[in-house]
Amino acid sequence: MAGHNKWSKIKHRKAVVDKRRGKVWTKISKALIVAARHGGPDPDANLALRYAMDEARYANMPRDTVERAIRKGAGGEDTSAYENIRYEGYGPGGVAVIIETLTDNRARTVGDIRLAFSDHGGNIGGSGCVAYMFAARGRIVVAAPGLVEDVVMERAIEAGATDVERLDEGDEDHPPSWIIWTEAAAFAAVKSDVESAGLPITDAGIVMVPDNHVAVSGEQAETIAALIESLEDLDDVQKVYSNASFE
Repeated sequence: MAGHNKWSKIKHRKAVVDKRRGKVWTKISKALIVAARHGGPDPDANLALRYAMDEARYANMPRDTVERAIRKGAGGEDTSAYENIRYEGYGPGGVAVIIETLTDNRARTVGDIRLAFSDHGGNIGGSGCVAYMFAARGRIVVAAPGLVEDVVMERAIEAGATDVERLDEGDEDHPPSWIIWTEAAAFAAVKSDVESAGLPITDAGIVMVPDNHVAVSGEQAETIAALIESLEDLDDVQKVYSNASFE
């Protein structure tokens, strides 16, 4: 029975991982469709599509799934009227939250987001209520066995990075990793130079970074984490950012 119980737990964890991966792929597919519809199927001439394709690569999304989404968008097969809409609000303790969505039904999306906030002791706010606390920055994560911090720092600075942050010391199962920060306007150029320098990128994108953090711990931290997870689980939500610092 012990062996059976262990296998059941393994199957459960795998099911959870597969579900999350499937949800991420669905969101990326939507971004690919919209980018291809508005800018065409050529990533060299369509920056939004190039970023979406990069995100698909970092998420290990199958190539045929990516190509199918691009064809669907560029060929007009998907007629959904998707809109990029940002929502903002406050979690417990005044933690600021930004939600980036891609939706074809505003009423459904705002209703789902409002419910997530109310279920976790927060409230949705008006446009701009917390956005001024954040700034758009380029974020590039590099990771590989054998990478040396001095080399990462040197190559990142040469590429035009504004800062380099150690993300993970690494262990026998995971290589050490660093975050290379850039100005939003310089992201594409820095990313290209980082790739040319031979640093292996595992994730990259333009993200919203808070100017200051709010320290949270205990039950409050658990509630905020649950709020963020609840928002991220919504089909219309693409990204969630907060200024919470979990302690």
